[in-house]
Amino acid sequence: MSILLKDVILQGKTVSIRIAEGRIAAVAPELPDTPDDTEVFSGGRRFAVMPPFYNAHTHAAMTLLRGFAEDKELFDWLSHHIWPAEAKLTPDDIYAGTRLATIEMIRSGTVWFNDSYWHPEAAFRAVKESGMRAVFGMLYLNGVIDDAGAANRRIAEAVQGEKLLRVCHTPHAIYTVDTPTLRHIAREMEHDGLAVHIHVAETAKEVQDCLREHGKTPVEYLDSLGLIGERSMLAHCVHLTDHDREIIARRGAYIAHNPVSNLKLCSGLFDFEKARAAGCRIAIGTDGCSSNNNLSMLDEMKFAALTAKLTGNTPTAGRTADIYRAATVTGAEFAGVDVGAIAPGNAADLLLIDLNHPVLSAGHDLCADMVYAATPEVIDSVMCDGKFLMKHGSIPGEADAAAAVREVGKKLRRVLR
Repeated sequence: MSILLKDVILQGKTVSIRIAEGRIAAVAPELPDTPDDTEVFSGGRRFAVMPPFYNAHTHAAMTLLRGFAEDKELFDWLSHHIWPAEAKLTPDDIYAGTRLATIEMIRSGTVWFNDSYWHPEAAFRAVKESGMRAVFGMLYLNGVIDDAGAANRRIAEAVQGEKLLRVCHTPHAIYTVDTPTLRHIAREMEHDGLAVHIHVAETAKEVQDCLREHGKTPVEYLDSLGLIGERSMLAHCVHLTDHDREIIARRGAYIAHNPVSNLKLCSGLFDFEKARAAGCRIAIGTDGCSSNNNLSMLDEMKFAALTAKLTGNTPTAGRTADIYRAATVTGAEFAGVDVGAIAPGNAADLLLIDLNHPVLSAGHDLCADMVYAATPEVIDSVMCDGKFLMKHGSIPGEADAAAAVREVGKKLRRVLR
């Protein structure tokens, strides 16, 4: 079956878009309502078509811990609150938390996310049901899960043959994963061709400790181990030197910029303009709901733009086109999804934006409105791989997903007393 988006707005012009087999088949001022099995979405010149969001770094099931252990310093927060709470979570809990996360992300325009969390095989079930794209982390965390092999094998087997779902190596960070394990991951990547996703240079303490222990910054240290390359997603990268940025750019690695989490945990301010000027590929992520506390890439774009201007000390930094590209196209490149333009042959991952929403009424610059003014309510419908994940604001199973997370929240409050 094909889908016809009829009389929608693309870059200021009225067009119709035919979608078939997960791809954009045609874009033209007018297209016929054929073949007979075509589903027609009548835009009525009310809905703009834009690329959706690709969340480059998150811990989806942390919807279960939203509002838990607030106002803590990062290492105390992780060691004494978050990890002990997570130890109480079952695979069924992770499924429930991830299912709610998929709904929250879809409602705010996200169609893919790069996940790192416990029990990834449970998260896999939730994402597969949602119709989203995702990468699941094969997690490494010394002293917490010394032998991650069994869980990692299960998720690797689960994604075999899946079109939209993949795995990558996900060592947590250099301070929680030892050098032999990191070397092992680098060797594995040579054989399996998978990507790596790791927290890097998130805090000044991490950098100071790495310099003291290894005589290198975290980026230099990971590069010496062979873990900085075109298949590397480096989360946070708040505390970078010029040499770090040069390494990241030269290797073609990706940075996952998480401005809200960085602000909430007082990790520091990522210098967007210095990284962009150095040639780094910058994507945007939300981090988890414990350190954000939502999964809206709309919020993340606004904070990315504002903090770019603050660190650059100029209102010309963090331009809207650069920010929107980081939240969409750059993340999609890492995901292997061709969404550089809404054009024939590219993946049919799309947002339908309601131009009648009050915050979009002036109509001067839709990209700027999406970065600075939009809330999830401007998004009418979301498509991924040529299928509606949300249509006219409706997402199947939303109420049940929220109810399931409420029950997990009650359980956690009982066992953590």
